[in-house]
Amino acid sequence: MTHPKPISRTRVTVKDLARDLGMSVSTVSRAFYPEAVIAADTRKAVLDHAAKIGYRPNPFAQSLITKKTKIAGMVVSGLTNPFYPEVMTRLTALLQQAGVNLMLAAAEQPEKIDEAVELLLTYQPDLMIVLATNLDSRAREKCEAAGAPVIFFNRLSADGLGYGVSCDNVEGGRMAADHLIDRGHRSLAYVSAFPGASTNVERQRGFCDRAVARGLPPPQIIDAGVFSYEAGYAAGLRLRELPQQPDGVLCANDIVAIGFIEALQEGLGISVPADVSVIGYDDIAMAGWPSHRLTTVAQPLDEMMAATVALARELAAERQIPQRVLRIPPGPLVERRTVRDRRVQT
Repeated sequence: MTHPKPISRTRVTVKDLARDLGMSVSTVSRAFYPEAVIAADTRKAVLDHAAKIGYRPNPFAQSLITKKTKIAGMVVSGLTNPFYPEVMTRLTALLQQAGVNLMLAAAEQPEKIDEAVELLLTYQPDLMIVLATNLDSRAREKCEAAGAPVIFFNRLSADGLGYGVSCDNVEGGRMAADHLIDRGHRSLAYVSAFPGASTNVERQRGFCDRAVARGLPPPQIIDAGVFSYEAGYAAGLRLRELPQQPDGVLCANDIVAIGFIEALQEGLGISVPADVSVIGYDDIAMAGWPSHRLTTVAQPLDEMMAATVALARELAAERQIPQRVLRIPPGPLVERRTVRDRRVQT
């Protein structure tokens, strides 16, 4: 009977590589730095032999020399919105292509955000990316003092400082209002979530201001509380409590809209879109499923992520760039089957 070969726990070191090649440790080490001055054939010999014997440079040892860890810390909270796992997957791949590795710290409750930040800072990241959560100014300042500037993705800092990449949510709200009004809707409502989140605040402002500007009464507000299916469903069940039933609704995001619609149809017997038209926001994959076919405002994800990676590269290179927020125009309003044309046909 043959026994499995024990797994070796001996690491191949740079000294092993140098000994095999008959080179100095300093020469071998320079081969792994693209900016280092070294003959091309020497670098190739080192890299080829390193691949052959399974040597990989220790990033923590390298960081002692370069003062760069090539790590981006990502702080997340409450990932009930399918939009964010999709963002995390794609953004991780793009950052890795740019030579930046992502380290994730998730906080189940908002009050745990400070602990997540403290954990990430122990690994000395080159920068921090804040996703799906709010970071107070004290935590942001702590990151900056540690040499890790903060990029807010799809959220803005509460104090307006730092770096941010966001969809132009005000314009997205206007697009949704125009779409409903142009199709004959005259009584509008907005389903809010996380009232203090910049995404919610801006979408609500764009939607409500455009409705009033076009001569309609201010839209009624239903507070769902959080960005989740369950919150959207609960908000839908409260539709009957409104002084007037709306004929057109914008929800703070797609997952809230899906819950809202199912509450109307299954809980209240209200048909979508025959009785009420509903628009979501984000255009997550689920929005296009045949079971939902949700009309929604698409987020310009490709452009937002490309801008985030470009900003991360600039910050990692220690370029002195002013703090700024990049607002990218929303993608198209994707028409599916949850909005009815109420215009009188002549």
